Amino acid sequence: MSDRSATASAPVAIEVREVRKSFPVQAERLTTLKERLVKPSAWLRQEAEKLEALREISFDVNRGEFFGVIGRNGCGKSTLLKLLASIYSLDGGSIRVAGRLAPFIELGVGFNHELTARDNVLLNGVMMGLSPAEARARYDVVIDFAELHEYTNLKLKNYSSGMQVRLAFALMMQADADILLVDEVLAVGDVAFQEKCIDSLERMKRSGGTIVLVTHDMGAIQSHCDRAMMIEHGEVEAIGDPAVVSARYLQLVFAPEEEMEAAPLDTGPERGAEFTAAWLTDGEEARVEAVSAGEPVMVNLTVRAHGDIPRLQALLELVNNPEGVVIARFPIGYGGEIPPISAGEELTMRVSLDASGLRPGSYRFHYHLGTADRLYDRSSEPLALRITGADPGESLVDLSHRIEIEGGPPEGDEG
Repeated sequence: MSDRSATASAPVAIEVREVRKSFPVQAERLTTLKERLVKPSAWLRQEAEKLEALREISFDVNRGEFFGVIGRNGCGKSTLLKLLASIYSLDGGSIRVAGRLAPFIELGVGFNHELTARDNVLLNGVMMGLSPAEARARYDVVIDFAELHEYTNLKLKNYSSGMQVRLAFALMMQADADILLVDEVLAVGDVAFQEKCIDSLERMKRSGGTIVLVTHDMGAIQSHCDRAMMIEHGEVEAIGDPAVVSARYLQLVFAPEEEMEAAPLDTGPERGAEFTAAWLTDGEEARVEAVSAGEPVMVNLTVRAHGDIPRLQALLELVNNPEGVVIARFPIGYGGEIPPISAGEELTMRVSLDASGLRPGSYRFHYHLGTADRLYDRSSEPLALRITGADPGESLVDLSHRIEIEGGPPEGDEG
C-alpha cells in the first residue's frame, strides 16, 4: 500500500467543520478629542466593517499525513493555522485536534530577544512541555541542527531572521509533538536549510507524525504532500491530489484571471502541447546558472505540439527565492505573437531580460503553457538563477524584456 492510500484510511488528526473567522476593519478611526468634536456624526455612526477571512470551511487531515495548504496572499491560510494553534478564537464552527500540536507560524513568537539562544531554548523547551532536565539534555541537539555554535552567547536581538528561523525550527522538532503546523516563515532560511527542514518533516511523517504546511512552493507541494488544499477568498477552492490542486493555483495566480476561468489541466497522453526543454543563457548565448549583477539573461523554452493549436499561450514568472515574492510576469502569445503550430512541430520561445535591476541573490523562473481555456503543461522544476555581486539593497520595480519565437530549438540543445 502506498503512503498516500495508507494516510487516506488513517484516523483523523485534525477535524475542521464550518469554521468562520472575521476581523473588524474601522472605516474611519477618530483618535483625538478634536476629531470627535469636528466630526460628531462620524463618531456616532462609527461601526467597524468586517473582513471575512474564512467562510465556513470544512476539511479533515488524517494522522500521518503531509497536508499542504496553498492560496494567494490574503486568502486566509495563516489565519487558518492560527486558529488550529488556538492563537485566534473561532467566530463559528468547530476544530478538533487529536494529539499534541506544535506551531511554527510567526518568526520570533515565543522568544525573548533580550536572552541568549541557550536561555531561549531552555525556556521555550519547558513551555512546550519538556521538563527542565529534558530541555537541558536536548540543547546540544537543537544547536547542532540550527548550526549556531558560534552564536550561542549572542542575544536574539542580534540574530538575523535566518538565524532565528534555524533556532525556532530546531527547537520545534524537539517538542515531541504529534502534529506540526509550519507556515511560509520557513522560506526565510537559506535553500540548504530548507532542504534540511523538509527532510526532518519527512522523517517525522514516516514515524507517524502529521504535518500541515502552508507554502507558495508548488514543487514542495507536489514532491512531499499526500494531499493539498487551496483556499481562495476565505473558502476551499480545491482539495485533493497535490498535482491537480497546484495546477488550479497556477491557473489563478500565474495567468490573467479573465483568461483562466475554470481552465482544466490537460494531463492525458493526448494533451495539446508540452515543454520539452528549458534553459538559461547569458549575453553570449552560453548556458548559465548564474550571472553577474547587471548582465543580461535569456530564458529559453522549447515546446512540442501534439495537436494543431491555432493560438498557443505561455506565461513566465520570475520569483525571488527563498522568499517566494513574485517580481515580474511575462505573458507570451496573449497578443497573438506565437504562430499557429501543428501536431509534431516544435518552437522555441526566448525571453531576454535586462536584469540590471535585480539585486544579487537567488531567483526562480516558473512557466506554464496552454490556451485561453486550457492548461497543457507547467514547470515541474523551476529554472534557478543566481545573481552574483555586491548587494546594493535595492528593490526591483520593472524589467525591460524582448520576446522572440523561432521554429525549433538550437542544434544540440535538448531537455
